[in-house]
Amino acid sequence: MFEYLNKRRKKGQSTLEYAILIIIIIGALVSIQVYIKRGIQGRLKGAADDIGEQFSPGNTNVQKTVRTISYTSDTNIGGVVTSALLNDEETVTQGTSRIANVEQEYWGS
Repeated sequence: MFEYLNKRRKKGQSTLEYAILIIIIIGALVSIQVYIKRGIQGRLKGAADDIGEQFSPGNTNVQKTVRTISYTSDTNIGGVVTSALLNDEETVTQGTSRIANVEQEYWGS
């Protein structure tokens, strides 16, 4: 009978050790969650900055002018058209953007 109780105590002790180990791991994860969140937010901000300038789809007015200049020579010999680029192609882009009503916009924080 004592042998049965002794085996049962060892089984209970093993279960208790696993439970304590799981509690320690959960406690460690809870205590470092602030640092994990900050790291993820930092990576997200870095990725958004790499994309470029952000805008509000409903409140952004964009005016953009694109001008492309190229000089080519086209020749038609016997129905075969040949094109040759005489100078480098030049593209000029000018644009402005303005965000209206920024104070009234909700960004979901």
